Amino acid sequence: MRIVSGIQPTGSLHLGNYLGAIRNWVRMQDEAVASGGQCFFFLADLHAISQPHVPAELAASTREMVAALVACGVDPARSVLFNQAQVPAHAELQWLLNGTARMGWLNRMTQWKDKAGKNREGQSVALFTYPVLQAADVLLYQASHVPVGEDQKQHLELARDIAQKFNNDFCPADAPLFTLPEPIIPPEAARIMSLRDGSAKMSKSDPSDMSRINLTDDADAIMQKVKKAKTDPEPLPEAVAGLAARPEAANLVGIYAAMQGSTPQAVLEAFAGKGFGQFKPALGELLVESLAPINARFVDLRADRAALDAILADGAARAREAAAPTLTKAYAALGLVR
Repeated sequence: MRIVSGIQPTGSLHLGNYLGAIRNWVRMQDEAVASGGQCFFFLADLHAISQPHVPAELAASTREMVAALVACGVDPARSVLFNQAQVPAHAELQWLLNGTARMGWLNRMTQWKDKAGKNREGQSVALFTYPVLQAADVLLYQASHVPVGEDQKQHLELARDIAQKFNNDFCPADAPLFTLPEPIIPPEAARIMSLRDGSAKMSKSDPSDMSRINLTDDADAIMQKVKKAKTDPEPLPEAVAGLAARPEAANLVGIYAAMQGSTPQAVLEAFAGKGFGQFKPALGELLVESLAPINARFVDLRADRAALDAILADGAARAREAAAPTLTKAYAALGLVR
């Protein structure tokens, strides 16, 4: 098993990132190492420049994100942790795959439509071809599996389509170049919603800091955000079915269950009939207790820029070595002389 996954280094990691992706990265890291596999986790800084950004903030966010990932349990000694910009093969393979990808495929990408909105002509080419770089990210390392949320499944399907077409067009039938990666969709806590709007995903880009629990938040900030989280006046029901039309309540119950390692039904059985005046303090205390070690480790790591740069440099060197064979074969398959 070879697992590849990335995250954009923009803004601070929040609870949704941790429960939806990072905690599963740590779990997959442990499982992969135990089975003789390998994980490649990267900071997607090349993706970050597809939209307006401040260069100095991107550099700082990249280092901060490394500190947060390591604080959460990603181990640079057991996984390959790096940023894209130090591995030119990502951009090179994207260009080679641009000849295989089709405009129609990219035009159908839901995230392109959402991010571009009505001003498609004013968007960068990088935003449009973003999914081709995502394909390069995983195909470069011959990934067998890619952890994805529901909102990224379409991009992985595109990566498989590109890989299949490239194999069919340029490789012998008995010697395809690219592995077709399979998705890993975490069964629990894959979608944590905003504390201010239960119908919107918790996001780093939300202008309201009160909408999310940042992994950098201290105990007081966590308790304050949970206390002010949007809810309704009804008490908690006895069964999950009772949350069907209550998105904010369902979100808080889901967060509690994910942090406790239980199920929403088990949480409701413990708090049935109680109001949020009792439930919110319990949720806040659980979050503070669970996130305190991560926060403390993060604060220590963030202050050591040299150590963070060393982690990225070492990971990038290992990533470049792993990527080289695939990139060389892709050039050769296309008839390009290097």
